[in-house]
Amino acid sequence: MDKRTRIFCALDSADLDGVRGVAQSIAGAVDGLKLGLEFFTARGPDGVREIAKLGLPIFLDVKLHDIPNTVAGAIRGLAPLAPYYLTLHAGGGEEMLRAARDAARDEAARLGLTPPRLLAVTVLTSLDEGDLAGMGVASPVGEQVVRLAELARRAGIDGIVSSPREITAIRAACGEGFDIVVPGIRPGGGATQDQKRVMTPAEAVRAGASALVIGRPITGAADPAQAAAEIRRQVDAA
Repeated sequence: MDKRTRIFCALDSADLDGVRGVAQSIAGAVDGLKLGLEFFTARGPDGVREIAKLGLPIFLDVKLHDIPNTVAGAIRGLAPLAPYYLTLHAGGGEEMLRAARDAARDEAARLGLTPPRLLAVTVLTSLDEGDLAGMGVASPVGEQVVRLAELARRAGIDGIVSSPREITAIRAACGEGFDIVVPGIRPGGGATQDQKRVMTPAEAVRAGASALVIGRPITGAADPAQAAAEIRRQVDAA
């Protein structure tokens, strides 16, 4: 992929035909497709392969979080799907992240594939400081996000997932060559739904996002193709 800010459309649905239809309609405006847990648990690896046939990079968002050996095994099992991005939780710790990195590289080499770019999820965009406090995390959201991003960087992970609000601080802490992938993107005036830390596409691009994950503003639009094209215009003009 080139260096421009990329757009991945989140297609979080169990409906294979519906996902395929939306993906086909927006293919000219987005750079890849994100398939999440709802899709994967319903359709499994075969469903991923079906959507991959459309020719767009796949962002497989399964957010792995378990002991190191289990996560490494899961990544070896997912490697044949050749996703462009694959997610796991930074909260699993440095040993888990390193095990994931090694498994991704080793299995891809064995299969003759390009290894997925691993993304460590920091603090979900549905959470705010009140939610963190309820889990015993006293730090402000921004500090916790940067702490987890630095952990992922040390472990050799390719990038992180965070809200767009933390882009500047993460870039300052982790430098260039580290992917910052942001959900919580809402076009101006759009409803935030369950996202608590949001930005517009243009704001996130100017802040330095590597990729934007955009779901409901596209998939929930009356005309998904038109909505995706308008977001593409905003991103390219930023």
